[in-house]
Amino acid sequence: MALKREIQGVVVQKSGDKTASVLVERRVMHPRYRKIVKKFKKYLIHDEKNETKAGDTVVAIECRPLSKTKSFRLKSVLAKGVE
Repeated sequence: MALKREIQGVVVQKSGDKTASVLVERRVMHPRYRKIVKKFKKYLIHDEKNETKAGDTVVAIECRPLSKTKSFRLKSVLAKGVE
């Protein structure tokens, strides 16, 4: 069985019922300039109980495709955002 990927990021918006948009930031070295740069990617995650809000830091785990764009589900909420 293949390992399930885990992503950690910040919820940027609630995208409909049981769905959240998560921004994941990673730091990589630029191939030519040898400088650390930030790269961002947004994922849609499945939030079964609608427990996340914008600003929350969450961990999501890979799962079977739930829709055309959703392949991750919420594992845990690490920190609540400032309201």
